[in-house]
Amino acid sequence: MYLAKAIEKRIDELCVQNNITLNKLCTICGITQSTLNNLKHRQTRSVTVLTIVRICRGLEIEIKDFFNSPLFSDLDDD
Repeated sequence: MYLAKAIEKRIDELCVQNNITLNKLCTICGITQSTLNNLKHRQTRSVTVLTIVRICRGLEIEIKDFFNSPLFSDLDDD
């Protein structure tokens, strides 16, 4: 799996775990929905560290918790 896809899936997992929509996540994190939509619809292949930091802050988790998922254990080169 490629990193961008793993991040996309992890964001989906976190939304399910926190029982929130993608739109609510954006509101909580202070990021635009277009930022995450671009990632989800492959209009961009990368996500910035700042976006991940904002997601973590909004969900009150640490960055290590974001990446603490089997999704990141076997990544292909992007």
